[in-house]
Amino acid sequence: MVGWNAKGHTNMKTRITRFTAASVALACAFAILCSTPLNAQGSAPKFEVDPSWPKLLPNLWVTGGVGGVCIDSRDHVFILNRRDLTDNDLDAGHQAPVVIEFDPEGNVVNSFGDTDTTPNTPHGCMVDAENNVWLTGNGDGIVQKYSHDGSKLLLQIGKKGVVDSSDGTAKGKALNASHEGFFKPAGIAIDSKNGDVYVADGETPGGNHRIAVFDRSGNFLRQWELHREANETGEAFVPVLHCVTMDNSGLVYVCDRRGHRIQVFDKMGNFKKNIPVEFERRSTLPSGPEHESGALGSAVWVGFSRDPGQKYMYVANQDNEKVDILDRASGQLLSSFGRVGRYPGEFTYIHFLAVDSKGNMYIAEVGTGKRIQKFRLMK
Repeated sequence: MVGWNAKGHTNMKTRITRFTAASVALACAFAILCSTPLNAQGSAPKFEVDPSWPKLLPNLWVTGGVGGVCIDSRDHVFILNRRDLTDNDLDAGHQAPVVIEFDPEGNVVNSFGDTDTTPNTPHGCMVDAENNVWLTGNGDGIVQKYSHDGSKLLLQIGKKGVVDSSDGTAKGKALNASHEGFFKPAGIAIDSKNGDVYVADGETPGGNHRIAVFDRSGNFLRQWELHREANETGEAFVPVLHCVTMDNSGLVYVCDRRGHRIQVFDKMGNFKKNIPVEFERRSTLPSGPEHESGALGSAVWVGFSRDPGQKYMYVANQDNEKVDILDRASGQLLSSFGRVGRYPGEFTYIHFLAVDSKGNMYIAEVGTGKRIQKFRLMK
């Protein structure tokens, strides 16, 4: 047995104390070095899915892909139903209307939309300062403005079924030039100052590729294209404009779908900056007719936090099936939420988002997703 005495005990205590102090110091230093990303993420808003929203749809309605979502001044939520259902989908249900309006609790309070009149393949919507509802569709060449209840078509730019191409059909060559119509329009932003209408015209390759601006009466004002540097050529930079929105200062944000970024312009189309939205490739499948990694786009829709300064920018990242939260001014990625899947809080073909007055987020899914989800802002 090893001898033991009081002096040895004291020396042992001293060594243990020094070792403990050194360990604590090392741990603190490590924490300081490693804590910055965590602190950055911790400063961002946090969201939690609300599985109780919306309530069951009436009359056994079934939605297809939810092409768009927008919110009015009372926090009523409008969704656009693409109605892309199979006969089997409808064995036990009925096609839901094109436009469905929910109250804040998730109850259906109104619906409207005749497929003979509304845009083909509904894609984007916007509620203006007068509570009129604007619609567009990437399978058409029109933008429409409806009264809030959908009972009156107040304005239409373009002719249904006719696109801005060499022969007026989707098979023609995109002209990117019409003052009266569009080719695959994706989204709409309304300038709250004067009512000017900004249209992202060109949802996929083969269509137009411009921001087209009209006054509140539908008269053409100007247009511009996505910004490209001299070395930004090829498939990776095919110009596809999937969204347009405007911040409180009047800057215009456009989803550069193939460029994996947001491009920022002033109202006259002068380029200001790029905000990268990274795509993290996770698939090991080879590229082919059924799969092209990163082709959907990492930046397909943009929304802002509801504080006066709009500190945060929310980006629907379709390639990675998540929502990225960025610092709007710097473009720094702060955090993300969501993952691929079909359970509440997960995404399949995330496509569109909107933010209500309380900061809650509503996210639409197309493809095989075919739903709308609410995410509560956690206080």
